[in-house]
Amino acid sequence: MNSFASPQTLVDLPFPLPADDLYSRVLDAILDQRLLPGSRFTEDSLGQMFGARRSEIRSVLTRLSHQQIVILRTHHRPRIATPDAEQTRQTLHARRLTETTLVRLACQRPQDLKPLRAMIENERHCCERGQALRLSGAFHLALAELAGNAPLVHFLDSLVPLTSLAIAQFDAQVEGYCDWQVHEGMLDAIERREAAIAVTLLNRHLDHLEGMLLDSPIALRQKRIAM
Repeated sequence: MNSFASPQTLVDLPFPLPADDLYSRVLDAILDQRLLPGSRFTEDSLGQMFGARRSEIRSVLTRLSHQQIVILRTHHRPRIATPDAEQTRQTLHARRLTETTLVRLACQRPQDLKPLRAMIENERHCCERGQALRLSGAFHLALAELAGNAPLVHFLDSLVPLTSLAIAQFDAQVEGYCDWQVHEGMLDAIERREAAIAVTLLNRHLDHLEGMLLDSPIALRQKRIAM
């Protein structure tokens, strides 16, 4: 898939789109594989697909490139990344080290958990694959922000979307990725300031996620090719 529409510069849009809204829509399309892993496109074709200006698309692509979701190279069309099994393994290892620390820190601070409980409600009623993956990742990042450590949260923000991309690429079942009940259990433990329980639930989830991804047919095939 080289493009989604014939190139066309959009100059007649009446209002700019909210940056976060456009980012969410593009990421949903990637995670839902409406934009396939490895596919290339132009800013114009993507802008036409989402009804956005080139400047807005460029801003979203820059953000996605920082998260390693999109590959940007000079004189080349943007490309959706294709993380392999080893990159996914390293991402999950880094995520475990970072996120367990953030959860412990969050348990040490008084918290207003109403926004996160609202996010769980959104997850419960979500039926679309790409949106489900994004909402789950957004929950983990919002939970991390409770720790009050901006550098660690920023680092986690580079890991969570890449994990979601690996799930989409390896065609893993969303239902097995991160159930809303798991999020609810972690949040309840943080509310009670029971760090050990919260970390145990997180590690159990990451163990399941690692097995689901690294034992998938695509990942196993990559391992055989690399040997």
